[in-house]
Amino acid sequence: MTRQPVVARRAEALLDSAVIATAPVAGGDIATATKLRLSDGTTALMKTHPRPPEGFFAAEVRGLRWLGAVEGGAPVPEVLGADEECVILRWVEQGKPGVDTATSFGTALATTHAAGAPAYGAVDDAGAHTDGFIGRLPLSNQTAATWAAFYAERRVLPYLRLGRDRGAVTEEQAAVIERVLTRLPELVPEEGPARIHGDLWNGNVLWGQDGQVHIIDPAAHGGHRETDLAMLSLFGLPQLAKVLDAYDAAAPLGEGWRDRVGVHQLHPLLVHACLFGGGYAARAATVAEPFA
Repeated sequence: MTRQPVVARRAEALLDSAVIATAPVAGGDIATATKLRLSDGTTALMKTHPRPPEGFFAAEVRGLRWLGAVEGGAPVPEVLGADEECVILRWVEQGKPGVDTATSFGTALATTHAAGAPAYGAVDDAGAHTDGFIGRLPLSNQTAATWAAFYAERRVLPYLRLGRDRGAVTEEQAAVIERVLTRLPELVPEEGPARIHGDLWNGNVLWGQDGQVHIIDPAAHGGHRETDLAMLSLFGLPQLAKVLDAYDAAAPLGEGWRDRVGVHQLHPLLVHACLFGGGYAARAATVAEPFA
């Protein structure tokens, strides 16, 4: 590691420790990531963006702290500092996805979900519904009385419209998905709002050397707990079966939950269609078809 003076000075303005070394970190496609070594021995990750959408890093900090407040829940990196254009997190040294770690993650995630939320869409214990982000797209957290209404109006329809506007979703694909939305109350049982990560794909799951899974980059809100589990399944996760078994043992899931995973995957697939193109819209329509 060397020391980039501009990056170091920026970090030092937010921290109580000098930065003695920095190194670029490959990965994210939204922010620039830098590894920091501090004079007090701490290693940290700094994410910066020169012109982020208003409230972008504040939403990340809020989500991390809300999820991390659950005793015995899935751990998140500690927030060391933040401003409008950056966030600094305690570094998570990564290890291997072992069986024991997967089991403890399933149990911890169930604990996080069980902490609950005041309403569907709430982003803190006071019931606030401050909007957030999913990737680099805005994400509405306006609350709703039922999960079906929240999922249709805040999660699926905005990206269905955006996908149409961008030419990524066809009218035929949209019609199939819209038919599913009319059936949500009968397809997915109401359970009351869980405290969920909201964007829990494999890339936001860090298998730490400390034997714990740390979850990052949340789109946290009060939602349906099956949503996080469906997202874990969407793009694959090492030891997924062990995670799910441990979760179900700690907090038994509703009958038939595996059969309706696709319903919860419509939102992330449409987000990907808006960001990356129509192949994801075709996949969303295929997933939707059995429920339409």
